[in-house]
Amino acid sequence: MKRLILTRHAKSSWDDPLTPDHDRPLNERGKAAAADLGQWLASRGYVPDEVLCSDAVRTRKTFSGIAPALPGAPVLELKPALYHAGPDVMMAVLQHAVGETVMMIGHNPGIAEFAHRLVAHTPVSPEFTRYPTGATLVVDFLVDAWAEVRFGQGVTVDFVVPREIVA
Repeated sequence: MKRLILTRHAKSSWDDPLTPDHDRPLNERGKAAAADLGQWLASRGYVPDEVLCSDAVRTRKTFSGIAPALPGAPVLELKPALYHAGPDVMMAVLQHAVGETVMMIGHNPGIAEFAHRLVAHTPVSPEFTRYPTGATLVVDFLVDAWAEVRFGQGVTVDFVVPREIVA
């Protein structure tokens, strides 16, 4: 079995309109949400051993906010291909993963479509369709290797958005 933790970056800042999209940081709400997500993941035992992360500032900072709550130190791999990637690119990146539990941190609209296409049955949350900032899906695949993962095979384990977490 392989487990994927699929997270959209936390809320980013639009304070400086001259900041290039790739370089936008998290705002205060996003920083708090990332920390809350880390606590939520750790409290449920959803701990990645590998993190595949877009190289954008807001995705890296999301992981930086999550990481302190996680036991151990997952291997972080910055993946430029995940910056605004669509589902097919995200799948290609995932199929080269090596961890048992992999976290992928990316962007909308691609991550929302990827999440929908991954699972056999969608979570019963009205937020799943929007996949707002910080949305996190935990999904299991009954495969021996990530290369075997296909769309529609995922078994939904959990889904949360930061405002649902009671920190």
